Amino acid sequence: MHRIAAALLLMAAPGAFAYTAAELAAKNIEAKGGSEKLNAIQSLRMSGKLLLNGGAMEMGFSMLVERPSDIRYELQLQGLTRVQAYDGSQAWQINPFQGRKDPEKLSADDAKALGEDAADFIGTLVDYQAKGKLDYLGTEDIDGTEAHKLRLTRTNGDVTYVYLDPDYFLEIRTVSRRIEHGVPNETVTEYGDYEKVNGVYLPFALESYEKGSNDRQKLQIDKAEANVAADKSRFGFPAPPAAAAPAK
Repeated sequence: MHRIAAALLLMAAPGAFAYTAAELAAKNIEAKGGSEKLNAIQSLRMSGKLLLNGGAMEMGFSMLVERPSDIRYELQLQGLTRVQAYDGSQAWQINPFQGRKDPEKLSADDAKALGEDAADFIGTLVDYQAKGKLDYLGTEDIDGTEAHKLRLTRTNGDVTYVYLDPDYFLEIRTVSRRIEHGVPNETVTEYGDYEKVNGVYLPFALESYEKGSNDRQKLQIDKAEANVAADKSRFGFPAPPAAAAPAK
């Protein structure tokens, strides 16, 4: 009798239903809208505001991403625009906030990070087979929710932990571990306010911070458009201006 009672208690316990990593990834994709709708999104433009210093500073934000690996971020403040972009091979930026108005190439580590952002623009678990090895690590308490925890070990050695809501199977948190400029970096991102874009649920509220830091960045998306026309020149390193023709 004791063994039967113990078995019944185990079956009733939270998290007793075992999943594989592949099953949880499939549930996440289905929760977002299904493979067909996810694959139908070839480009995405999102805009909103980025809140820094506890909301004391507000910057305009926009992102343009196009499959398979093009991405461009813009931040606006007081008439100045910072740009970071990646075209699948070269990452670059224009940072007038540091007094630099000309484009400059970024490091391989920066390119790697932007490339991962482009690959994950609909979700880390989408097309995970092409990104690396996925493992299910059981459940972990995330602010009172027993979230499913998965680990994606990318082919480049970076690791992303994905935490899924146990009821809706959407991301509530990711933790990205990268080596950047020779230093380990761990970034936590929390997700909320999911809304449908072209039949796909995407988070419109994101909060991120480096582990161990109190400096949190809050991103609020106000508008999102799928399958927008994207000029390839917006992602590539800008060509130098043509030399003016000599005066006659």
